[in-house]
Amino acid sequence: MDMNLQKYLSFVKTAECGSFTKAAEILNYSQSSVSRMINDLETQWKVTLLERSIGGVKLTSDGMKLLPYAKNLVYEFEKLQMEVDELNGLQSGLIRIGTFSSVATHWLPNIIKVFQKDYPNIDYELLLGDYTEIEEWIIEGRVDCGFLRLPTRPELETIFLERDKLMAVIPENHKFASCKKFPVTALCNEPFMLLEKGARAEISEIFQRYKLTPKVHFTTWDDYAIMSMVESGLGISILPGLILKRVPYRIVAKELNVPAYRNIGMALRSKKTASLAVKRFIDYLEYR
Repeated sequence: MDMNLQKYLSFVKTAECGSFTKAAEILNYSQSSVSRMINDLETQWKVTLLERSIGGVKLTSDGMKLLPYAKNLVYEFEKLQMEVDELNGLQSGLIRIGTFSSVATHWLPNIIKVFQKDYPNIDYELLLGDYTEIEEWIIEGRVDCGFLRLPTRPELETIFLERDKLMAVIPENHKFASCKKFPVTALCNEPFMLLEKGARAEISEIFQRYKLTPKVHFTTWDDYAIMSMVESGLGISILPGLILKRVPYRIVAKELNVPAYRNIGMALRSKKTASLAVKRFIDYLEYR
C-alpha cells in the first residue's frame, strides 16, 4: 500500500477506535508505527489531528474536519483493491464482519473454516457488538457485512438465515426444571436477569406483548454473565437458543409456552457493490 494511504488508514482507524493500541491490532502494525504515521501527517499538514491522553485519543476540531476526507480516500482505495482482487480471481482480500457473541461463538468458526479451505489468502476482521452498533458499522462502512436480528433498517439489504428460539433459563434445582414448557407468566415471580442488546431487545418485546412486568435485578448484554448469575441462583432469564449450545454452566433451558424467537440474518449495504470476497463469503453461510 502507498505510504500516504497507510498514514490515512492509520488516522481513520485510530479515530474510530480512540486508541493507538486498538488501531495497531486491527491494522497488524506496531503501536509505534501507527503513532509515527499520524505524527507525520500532523507535521505534513501542519495541524493537530488527535488529542492524546492516558485514557486514549480523541479528534481535535481540525481532525474532525479532515477525517471524512481521509475516510473517502481509504474507501476509494478499498474499492480499487476489490476490483484488483476480482481480476486476480480472489487470490487475496479482506472481509470485515460485524457480529454478536452467539454467532461469533457457534457459527463463524465453521463458516470461516470451510471458506478458508477454498480461499486461504482471505483475511478477516471481526467486530463484536450489539444489534444497533452492527447496523451503524454497516451503514458507515466500518464493516462489509454483519449478522443482525431481523427486521433491520430499511436501507440495508438482508439475507434471512435462521429462526432462533428464545428459551427460559433457570437453575438446575428450579421447581420448573422438569416441566415441558416454562409458563411465561412465571417469569415475573422471581428476580429476572435481563439481556439487552442495543435499543431493540426481543426479551423486552415479549413482556410488552403479554403485559408482564418482570422484577429486573440485573441488566447486561453479556450472555455468559447472565448464565453465571442464573447458575448462582440469583434469578432466571430468557436467552436465545443459539448461545445455549455447549453451555459451560449448570443451568436448564426450557422452551416457553408462548411463541418466542428471533430471526437472524446477514445484512450489508448492497449485494451489488459488495466485494467479490464478501459475495463469495455469503455463499458459504449455509455451512454455519
